[in-house]
Amino acid sequence: MPAHAAITAFVRPKGQMTLPPEIRDEAGITEGTQIEFIRTDRGWLLRPVVTVPADQAWFWDPQWQQGEQAANADIAAGRTTSFGSDDDFLESLT
Repeated sequence: MPAHAAITAFVRPKGQMTLPPEIRDEAGITEGTQIEFIRTDRGWLLRPVVTVPADQAWFWDPQWQQGEQAANADIAAGRTTSFGSDDDFLESLT
């Protein structure tokens, strides 16, 4: 869909609106998705909200993400070590 394509939808009496399928598909919106409404100088921006369970929030910490990126770069560059067994791995730590 072009960046400035116009798609219309009708608002029903209780304020409900059906998002056209092409918008739902492109934005990854499914039943139960929470939508955030943000007022901007140019109008309203609607976007899906991705919530992170509290017990998984550590993964999205900037410092953790930096470590993830470094690890991914090492893996992509082949800077890894394989061990034949758990014992071999544990021995390498001493």
